[in-house]
Amino acid sequence: MAISAADVKTLREQTGVGMLACKKALEESNGDREKAVELLRKRGEAKAASKADRSTSEGGIGIAGRAMIKLLCETDFVARNEKFVALTEELAQKAEAESADAAKKHFESIKTDKIQEIGENMSLDAVEVVEGGDTVGSYLHTNRKVGTIVVLDGGNEEQARDVAMHATAMNPLVANPEDVPEEILAKEREIAREQLLGEGKPEQILDKIIEGKMKKFCAERALASQAFVKDPEQTVAQYLGDAKIVKFVRMAV
Repeated sequence: MAISAADVKTLREQTGVGMLACKKALEESNGDREKAVELLRKRGEAKAASKADRSTSEGGIGIAGRAMIKLLCETDFVARNEKFVALTEELAQKAEAESADAAKKHFESIKTDKIQEIGENMSLDAVEVVEGGDTVGSYLHTNRKVGTIVVLDGGNEEQARDVAMHATAMNPLVANPEDVPEEILAKEREIAREQLLGEGKPEQILDKIIEGKMKKFCAERALASQAFVKDPEQTVAQYLGDAKIVKFVRMAV
């Protein structure tokens, strides 16, 4: 018999199980909702759904080419589980091969089964596919809890990976000093002014001091102008030479 969207929605609201699983159960039970609930319980689907409200504060990062995902779970023990790690890689590869939306849809289609298999609630917290540039490099920390993708104009993959490793360690705010948002600078200027007034600095020299502080603030928080972790005698931009940072994406759990 034909199963209506309303029937599927009702069963989902009753059990908390995913739409596809509900539709399949209704089809197998010829539209009998009680039998469909029984089928879902026998398969453990309803049990998996009961975990869906649990907090997800642990997890891991997956990277594939230009794609990076953040998958959350309940405990660090599961975050280090081989099946969980394999799932992060699967989702990153799906995003790289198709799109971020494709990875999200794929996760929703397998989420119930994976919760049942792995034993904890999970949520796909972030998916990003980086575009532009002609050179891509990435770095994923050994604990799989923080990683970065860097895209360059020019340069080579080794340089891109080195800069990705630097960004993973140093957590820059923006790629270049001029990219720091004006609202952040406005707040920093306000804080600096109050500090300087508290120190008794003359009003007439405040603007000059503040602008110097803002220049330093931007330099310290921009990837290109930070001291390169592998050679602090030069900045990241100096290490890259003619290559330019187009974009970087950093994710952390």
